[in-house]
Amino acid sequence: MKKLLLSILLAGGLFGCRKLDQPITREFTETAYWRDSQDALDALTACYEHLSKDDYFFGDEALSDNAYNSGGGLINVNAIANGGYDAANGRVADTWNYYYTTIRRCNTVTTNIDRVPNMDATLKARIVAEARFIRAYAYFQLTAWYGDVPYYTNLISIDESRTIARTDKNQIQQFVLAELAAIQKDLPTNVQQAQNDRGRVTRGAAIALSARVHLFRSEWPGVVADCEQLITKTDNGTYSLFPSYSNQFTVANEYNSEVILDLQYGGGRTYDKQRSFMPQTIAALRSVLVPTQDLVNDYIMTNGKAIGDAGSGYDENNPYVNRDPRFEATILHDGSKVIDFTGTVQTILTKPGSVPATNTVDDQGASPTGYYFYKYYDRAAANYASSLNLIMIRYADVLLMYAEAKNELAQMNEAVWNQTIRPIRVRAGFTDAGATQFNAGLTQDQLRTGIRRERRAEFAFEGLRVYDIRRWKTADAVMNRPVRGIKVTSGAFNKDPNGYIIVENRLFTNPKHYLWPVPTVERDQNKNLSQNQDW
Repeated sequence: MKKLLLSILLAGGLFGCRKLDQPITREFTETAYWRDSQDALDALTACYEHLSKDDYFFGDEALSDNAYNSGGGLINVNAIANGGYDAANGRVADTWNYYYTTIRRCNTVTTNIDRVPNMDATLKARIVAEARFIRAYAYFQLTAWYGDVPYYTNLISIDESRTIARTDKNQIQQFVLAELAAIQKDLPTNVQQAQNDRGRVTRGAAIALSARVHLFRSEWPGVVADCEQLITKTDNGTYSLFPSYSNQFTVANEYNSEVILDLQYGGGRTYDKQRSFMPQTIAALRSVLVPTQDLVNDYIMTNGKAIGDAGSGYDENNPYVNRDPRFEATILHDGSKVIDFTGTVQTILTKPGSVPATNTVDDQGASPTGYYFYKYYDRAAANYASSLNLIMIRYADVLLMYAEAKNELAQMNEAVWNQTIRPIRVRAGFTDAGATQFNAGLTQDQLRTGIRRERRAEFAFEGLRVYDIRRWKTADAVMNRPVRGIKVTSGAFNKDPNGYIIVENRLFTNPKHYLWPVPTVERDQNKNLSQNQDW
């Protein structure tokens, strides 16, 4: 078969077995395919395999002020985070290639499914709806990163791929929203979905993704309307907060009441990214994806106050005492205890001069910030290869999207608070009324600050922060700061005036860095692809 030149034409392994957590193992010629419904399901599985990947899920965290990635791993996201990249950057090129392959696979399903003879109409409608959802997700990702991009819903030819121009991102995002609305009738709810179909797209996922697109566009009434379909009604699915914040990120509790959409792993599909973020003494590898001091500082106290607020009770000499319970569930710090793969309890020491020094900032293979991520650590992983599903959308996000939208519409009140922020904090383990009860004396700006901080704490290490700081247009502020680590009093460290380790300086230029450049390799092959501002 002739090799296709452009990534928007790459179909790479279109067909696979039906089970979503298994890799593609079968390929068919066009003449021998689309014979029955199983062929259609297998082609759809190939779309699911290209929904997203662990490199993006974890790597996106390092594109924000939550995390730092040292070296060129995770497809060179560090160069993007520090502003030292161009249109040839590995992640910039990979994301474009990846999602156009996704679109190609989905277009293959929607274009060819009518060839299947005597197919059950309900199953056919569901398969098409799932493919349209995945395609809509791919287009949303492309517009979020690049802005205007080539847009098509058919199987374009090689010649067309060499001349297609970019379409306005707003037109594409309107298409995404229209698709997500149109497919809902053909998707089951999470209650109706058969157990062997777990992991497939549901009606609730379509609604929640629509809310996320509206959120990205600051379309607050749209966010409210979508979220209310899941918060105040049950005919689109039944969701609730899982009782334990930390335990929802375990294999034992996959497909729990909070999960709306997750990336499927297991069987033949695993990932070993925990070797990049856990301490060396546990993962037996360098720790290169690590939390920042700025993330740590944003966790509130158990009384609901930020660490810099009067009366917070924050003690700089005991900085991890009386903090948001989600902090301990997400981040390992000096003195944290963790059970390793052998069942041994390890005490993690990160301060300079500690003995042993393996996990301290003194060691070149240890975290340079003095912190490690703990969320998504999977002790059940064999040889570090985890089969734990990665949650892409969960019900807590619906609640916090709703809270943010209501506040932006100046409609935040005690009733909305008690629907959203309060249950999330109670689930996290807060008991102090200062953290759980609505404060009617707060201004809209103060509530905005609190809601944004809540999102950061709730979703740390889940890859959402980078989208938030870009849609809020705060990235040019928070990403122009140095990456900081723990406060030290000794050692030859580069430190800020307050004694915090400076790991790296970052640069984020407004407006240039709010959009990635169109990859060089794509523009070399298609002269009709324009470039983003300042690139």
